[in-house]
Amino acid sequence: MTYKHLTIDELTMIESYYLQHNKPVEIANRMGRAIQTIYNVVNKFKQGKTALDYWHQYKENKKKCGRKVIQLPAHEVDYIKEKVTLSWTPDVIIGRKGRPVSCGMRTLYRLFSKGIFDIDTLPMKGKRKPNGHQEKRGKQQYQRSIHDRPDNYPDFNSEFGHLEGDTIVGIHHKSAVITLVERLSKVIITIKPNGRKALDIETALNQWFSRFPKNFFKSITFDCGKEFSNWKAISNQHDIDIYFADPGTPSQRPLNENSNGILRRNGLPKSMDFREVNQTFISSVSNQRNHIPRKSLNYRTPIEIFLSYVQEAFYSSLI
Repeated sequence: MTYKHLTIDELTMIESYYLQHNKPVEIANRMGRAIQTIYNVVNKFKQGKTALDYWHQYKENKKKCGRKVIQLPAHEVDYIKEKVTLSWTPDVIIGRKGRPVSCGMRTLYRLFSKGIFDIDTLPMKGKRKPNGHQEKRGKQQYQRSIHDRPDNYPDFNSEFGHLEGDTIVGIHHKSAVITLVERLSKVIITIKPNGRKALDIETALNQWFSRFPKNFFKSITFDCGKEFSNWKAISNQHDIDIYFADPGTPSQRPLNENSNGILRRNGLPKSMDFREVNQTFISSVSNQRNHIPRKSLNYRTPIEIFLSYVQEAFYSSLI
């Protein structure tokens, strides 16, 4: 049942009945109000207050209602702004252990919405392909299906060393960057090939995998594009199992797809010609993301998880 506050007209009527020596019960029955409500007003009248006094006090009390204005200390504002420039989300800023922030995640999101912090830094939902979209990119005819993977790796979801891979293409489709994500740590690796044809991709991956002992990485799940058509040579040379997702199903490589979107927003946009930047720059973009805490990692960073499996010196040769 919804409670309705007394209006100034009702207060005036109660005051009139009271001055006519009507009992609170009688006033309540006449006005259709709760007896306790009438008693509350009458008690004020007995203290020498008037209906107008009661109304003014009610209005003053109403000013104190509602959500308080949020004002964070200056050092917390500076901390949040610093992390925002590093592409941390409000969830990560709040969730990271040892956080010096005195508000909750939803409150911090409201501060972004009000413009107190730069809302443009928050990740946005990507474009979705409408129903009926047809994939027009070239596909390879012979490949190893992702559906063979569970039999070979029953502990796939909890085992270190499984990668997801793809390429992101630059302006005019003239250049590309190979992107890999290690599934357990969520470390992102970016590799610059000399071109975007299958031989270029094969050469770049061979050079990168040659830094590590065989079986360090167990498998890769690629997009089904033609740029990975030399997969058998890569698999045989480095003793790594390579699988391919079904056409038009990026959800089978969710970490890689999400990472590609992050890389696009944070330094490797479609408008860039990757031929004009070097490997150091390409690596710096992914390295920045690897040092940002993730909620799914219990607010640890991908590099912290990755280094729990390998030595730090080994990581420096990986990115």
